[in-house]
Amino acid sequence: MRIEQSRQEGAPPERARLSSLPDRVRLPLLFDPARLQSDLARLSGGDWTAHFVPQHYEGEWSALPLRAPAGATHPVMRIAANPGTSDWAPTEWLDSCPYFRAVLGRFRCSIEGARLLRLSPGSLIREHRDERLAAEWGHARIHIPIVTGDAVDFRLNGVRLRMAPGETWYLRLADPHSVANRGTAERVHLVIDTLVNDWLEALLCTGARGSRQASARGGPLDGAAAG
Repeated sequence: MRIEQSRQEGAPPERARLSSLPDRVRLPLLFDPARLQSDLARLSGGDWTAHFVPQHYEGEWSALPLRAPAGATHPVMRIAANPGTSDWAPTEWLDSCPYFRAVLGRFRCSIEGARLLRLSPGSLIREHRDERLAAEWGHARIHIPIVTGDAVDFRLNGVRLRMAPGETWYLRLADPHSVANRGTAERVHLVIDTLVNDWLEALLCTGARGSRQASARGGPLDGAAAG
């Protein structure tokens, strides 16, 4: 699944074992879509902030921070994924959402930022890469869909990926990826930035084995579908 030419040159991987992972891995963690959506409804009046890289998208792409740099007050700094800090703290939005807190509590690794990312109907995220965002370099971005549908076209390395509400996915976003919401409803994901430790490495390897076994049986690899 990986396009090798898209891998960035530089320092050797911090966790070389993970360099052979597929570009998408469904993790063996499943959350309750109804409870995820219930917590999302609590934030209907939340202060969503437009994504800070406007050249990456058309339409409306916005974020609400659940974990943010400690002491940050500017809305953009509160949704920044990697603002150069090691000190993160829960936000007032997370404090009001018991199930989101429980979800984050299932991860036995260090969590940096955690955000809700919302893509409005008719909007798209242009193909781009997120620098050095790959598990073998010590950072893994986890996606948990909350609201999505068949009209959402998420592509990683040009191959479509279908993710259902409540599923948990690792995506190697140092590779080219794009999203188009061609539906009539918003797409909302819980996006968690983690530091890879032994627990998460084992979880990633377990998920990757399941993907390979499904592929060997003739099933789709990690939710990929030609589109």
